[in-house]
Amino acid sequence: MFLKVFTLLGSLGMFLYGMSLMSGGLQKMAGNRMRAFMARMTSNAFKCILTGIVVTAMVQSSTATTLMIVSFVNAGLLALGNAIAVIMGANIGTTVTAWIFALSFGGGSWSIATIAIPLMFVAFVFMSIKKYYNLGEFLMGFALLFLGLSTLKETSTVLLDNEGVRTFLASLSGHGIWSVFLFMIAGGVITLMLQSSATATAITMVLVAQGYIPFTMATAMVLGSNLGTTITSNIAAAVANISAKRTARAHFLFNLFGVILALAFFRPFLSLVGITVEALGFPNPVTIEFASADEATRASLVASLPYSVAVLHTVFNVITTLILVWFIPLLVKMVTLMVPSRGEESETHRLKYISAGNIATGDLALNSAKLEVVEFGDICRKDLGYIREAVNAPTQADFEKADEKLVKYEGITDNIEREIATYLKEVSKNELSQGGMARVREFYRIIGEMESLGDSGETVGKIVARVWDHGGKFTEDMLEKLNHMLDLIDVAYEAMHHNLATPLVELQDITNAERAEEAINKYRDRLREAHLSSIEKASYPYETGSFYMDLVNCFEKMGDFIINISQSVIAARSA
Repeated sequence: MFLKVFTLLGSLGMFLYGMSLMSGGLQKMAGNRMRAFMARMTSNAFKCILTGIVVTAMVQSSTATTLMIVSFVNAGLLALGNAIAVIMGANIGTTVTAWIFALSFGGGSWSIATIAIPLMFVAFVFMSIKKYYNLGEFLMGFALLFLGLSTLKETSTVLLDNEGVRTFLASLSGHGIWSVFLFMIAGGVITLMLQSSATATAITMVLVAQGYIPFTMATAMVLGSNLGTTITSNIAAAVANISAKRTARAHFLFNLFGVILALAFFRPFLSLVGITVEALGFPNPVTIEFASADEATRASLVASLPYSVAVLHTVFNVITTLILVWFIPLLVKMVTLMVPSRGEESETHRLKYISAGNIATGDLALNSAKLEVVEFGDICRKDLGYIREAVNAPTQADFEKADEKLVKYEGITDNIEREIATYLKEVSKNELSQGGMARVREFYRIIGEMESLGDSGETVGKIVARVWDHGGKFTEDMLEKLNHMLDLIDVAYEAMHHNLATPLVELQDITNAERAEEAINKYRDRLREAHLSSIEKASYPYETGSFYMDLVNCFEKMGDFIINISQSVIAARSA
């Protein structure tokens, strides 16, 4: 008996690991194409819903889809309203998993689980070939998932197939609406404990297919699992930023409203599910009384119950989407009220895209890393404004205020570099494609250059501080030339941002960055020649001129850091 219980737990572990492996393989195979698809297919509500369906069906993980959605919202690439529409589609897409599970139960002597073990050999062969490793990982996960599900179905009798358990479950089913709430809670708790609504759906299929619970209570468990999965995402978003919290709240409200509607019209909802099941050629699980049915009808009903659960899952999410898609603006207002802004400054300098939780699969996680790198670049560019303030400060008190910001930003860039590097290290522990490894290497180079840009700001502050300490002052001509050079650096920053933010598949070259770098170098050379001439004419004190040229050289060095970033981006594209 003890061994059988652990066999049951082992089958559950095999199921969960298989799902993780299958999802990971799919995500890594999708790579940049899936991210590009999401970026392009979000121009209206219909496309957003379709995007959610397709991406979630591909990666077999609504959680992975949700994290990508959060990244796009934070980057300003996707409005919150469109993000909610993608979540609606993701809820429909996740029902594909339920249909795959239903197929694994089979309607007779054959099911998908039958080919699981032979498929492991095929998966092993593919995993032995580096080029097809991700495909092999997907197939291995597929095989383990359905072998685990088959074993779970067979060993569930260890705990469930006894008179005491049957009597207990029967007693829970005899209290009308209260029974519905009890089984809803059970579905939510199972989802929360196992961190997987798909697993809760599989367990529901086992229970209803083997006659432990009636279909009505299976409906309640599915409704509960839909709520449970939103609790998981809200817990994950508790330590995340405002956009992540709002997206998680929208997911919760969407499913909550759907469950409330289903409960308010529970009997009509069940009838609709029954009619849909009949339309697909299966016995109606709502109207047929199992006890009074003949043997052939019973056998047909039992075989079709997993499909009925899949229909139920699909109907619930499709109807909820069709109703609530018209109320997306209202949902946006509600989540904005639930999670109000705390002020721009508090959100500006914290990691936005990799704080919502790590994605287990490396190549997909690099999407979040890229968005964080783009944000890092924008923070460095904001530091340029404080450099300008420090250089042009009319009084020493004004300079000291600007210098405090430069010192603060130097610490910020150090922290961001360290946290992104830590994240990349964790991502690298997972199996990455060759392109994914190249991207990680380039990200390391890029964040190193950006950290150097942060150091440059503090260096500028030190140079200007020495000017004030020595009682010197830049001439109007010096300030005009320094400001022009800062303008050229800002143009270089603009080119850098464009090259970082543009998807690699769309980035043709970095001539914009090269032109900006060339302009900085040429202007630096002009200023050097003019400085030597001014020194000869004693147009300004030598010491002041020395500090002036230190700034010119520091600005030129910033241009080098910026062009290095664009060169790293294009190198990643060539990998």
